Amino acid sequence: QVQLVESGGGLVQAEGSLRLSCAASGSIFSINAMGWYRQAPGKQRELVATMASGIGTIYADSVKGRFTISRDCAKNLVILQMNSLKPEDTAVYYCNVPSPDGPEYDYWGQGAQVTVSS
Repeated sequence: QVQLVESGGGLVQAEGSLRLSCAASGSIFSINAMGWYRQAPGKQRELVATMASGIGTIYADSVKGRFTISRDCAKNLVILQMNSLKPEDTAVYYCNVPSPDGPEYDYWGQGAQVTVSS
């Protein structure tokens, strides 16, 4: 089992910045990938960015050049630095760790609200 606790998020004006952190605990030795997804009202959850051993980093086209994902393995943290935020980035952001047993068993954080005002 892996437990994920998110922090950060909040309300910011367009072009501002926010930082999300996700702390992992539990069976962390099994983690070889961590990432962030988001879900806006009335929309499906979508990938924002992910880091995986042997694969590297992947970003959604909509956030490339503005968001940066990083990982502090010593502290079991994954961080999402969000710059040049846009109103369309408004969503609940979720930390994710893929499960080796399949996506239906993935681990998720509790969600962090990010609201960008125009």
